[in-house]
Amino acid sequence: MGICSKCSKCCNCSRCTKGVPTGHAFFICYVLCVIILAMKKDFDNWNNKKKIINNSIELKLYHSRDVWWCTLGVNIGFEQDGDDEDFERPVLVLKGLSKNTCLIAPLTTSKNENKNRIPIGIIDGKEAQAIISQIKVIDTKRFINKIAVVDIETFEQIRKSIRNLI
Repeated sequence: MGICSKCSKCCNCSRCTKGVPTGHAFFICYVLCVIILAMKKDFDNWNNKKKIINNSIELKLYHSRDVWWCTLGVNIGFEQDGDDEDFERPVLVLKGLSKNTCLIAPLTTSKNENKNRIPIGIIDGKEAQAIISQIKVIDTKRFINKIAVVDIETFEQIRKSIRNLI
């Protein structure tokens, strides 16, 4: 089994098992390594953390336009995950549904331009975008701490973009 010289990991593809790839084969191997390794998710650790979060009894008060650090966890396929070992990511509260649930949009600091990523300004010291294609309902037990409030003009632009999305 070979190791990709770019990422120092192996995807166990036939190119890797024949030795370290070079040239065009290297590029294909690198792309495969990135995709396969990105799909290996830590569901076991997330499940343990999710049990702790579920047993929380603290009620978090929130409002539309709030930005919270949130424990999003590990999700399926290309659904937006929380980052790092704590499975956390900032989210924008779009609408309250009850005292325990709300509709959110995950935030990203990725520079990738996409019509489904709406810039919202500096959040926690970094330029952020709301990923409107990943909106979802969450329980407020996932909230960690409030870090910002988005201005009304930006929030209305996000709402308009969501209406145009659906």
